[in-house]
Amino acid sequence: MRKISIELVPRSVESLTHDLQEVRDHFPVIDTINIPDLLKFPLRSWEACGQARQLFPHAIPHLRAIDFDLSKPFPLAEIFTQHGIDSVLVIAGDQPQDMSRRVFRTSSVQLIRALKNQMPELTIYAGIDPYRAGIKAELDDTKRKTDAGADGFFTQPFFDLRLMEIYRDLLSGLEIFWGISPVMSERSKDYWDNLNNAIFPPDFEPTLEWNRHFAKKALEFVRQSESNLYFMPIRVDLVEYLDGLL
Repeated sequence: MRKISIELVPRSVESLTHDLQEVRDHFPVIDTINIPDLLKFPLRSWEACGQARQLFPHAIPHLRAIDFDLSKPFPLAEIFTQHGIDSVLVIAGDQPQDMSRRVFRTSSVQLIRALKNQMPELTIYAGIDPYRAGIKAELDDTKRKTDAGADGFFTQPFFDLRLMEIYRDLLSGLEIFWGISPVMSERSKDYWDNLNNAIFPPDFEPTLEWNRHFAKKALEFVRQSESNLYFMPIRVDLVEYLDGLL
């Protein structure tokens, strides 16, 4: 196992300060913070990562490809340098609900290529979604991103170890952060089922006990694979979820 990351939602400077301190106090083995860029909150991912870098050696902002105009130089280079941000996660990005917000026809592959050309020292991660399409289509997409300059990948959360093992074998040689996320209610499971087409094992239960047991198995999986893991702890007490596992 190389790195353990946790994904924190940047609701505000105050809430992020609390979350960062909690992670540092309780889980010193976590050395990387990754932060999504959520338009419903005023704090952008790179601003939040600047805050995270004060406590952690690695902070990875998510970048929405559709937010960037590739006819112009990348606008965040100086900010990255100021905050010591040396890695990013490029995703496609969802269309904003606020139609007055300008977006561009920039794909994740295009942004990866542009970033690698303009900032070759930057470590660029891309996304892998095991539920979006068939396995062959996702592997082809992964190759396109690798050819464009992606150095590694973050997966969507897995809930079934057998599916993780299949992708591990197919993605051999790539730098991967395997994602897991606790699902603590039937409503949350329905969200992952219906909106993301996620796959759950037959023994799944929306309980803390099941999710902690799966987290333990996932940690052993990344140790054996010599890869990385990230937690996406949505709507769960972080300490209660991970205490004794890390």
